[in-house]
Amino acid sequence: MLQSSDNPFSLKSSSPASNPNAYNPVKTVTAPVDQATIGRTLVIKGEISGSEALYIDGRIEGKITMPESRVTIGRNGKVDASIQAREVVIMGKVTGNIECSDRVDIRAEGSVSGDISTVRISVEDGAALKGGIQVRSEGKQNQAQTQNQAKPEPPKALAATASA
Repeated sequence: MLQSSDNPFSLKSSSPASNPNAYNPVKTVTAPVDQATIGRTLVIKGEISGSEALYIDGRIEGKITMPESRVTIGRNGKVDASIQAREVVIMGKVTGNIECSDRVDIRAEGSVSGDISTVRISVEDGAALKGGIQVRSEGKQNQAQTQNQAKPEPPKALAATASA
């Protein structure tokens, strides 16, 4: 006959699972977010480049080159720079040209003064936009990259202004 200590299916009173009042949090493992943050009191003058997402809540003057990443300008962010990125989200103020390989998203409280070249663009009600917009197809962008062209043709005489 089996004794209770030999039975592998018996519950021991010392195990935490047998106590219904014991708190056993479920541990979830998530991938770390690779995002750099420039805080609201920081001022950077020069060139910024990299391959991780960038959140700007401070002030940038110069050039931002993040061709494979997202650049987000927070509500307190002020950027006086040209931006080259895969995706740009604007909630603050940008003065300079933007070149995106995927999408530009200008939120209601955001403002842009400069030319934009992108595949997709979204401008919410209340956003301010002053400059030229060039929306190109993805196929043409891929052809330009394979031909090693540095930049697409700059926007012609197309100007748009949206404000509340």
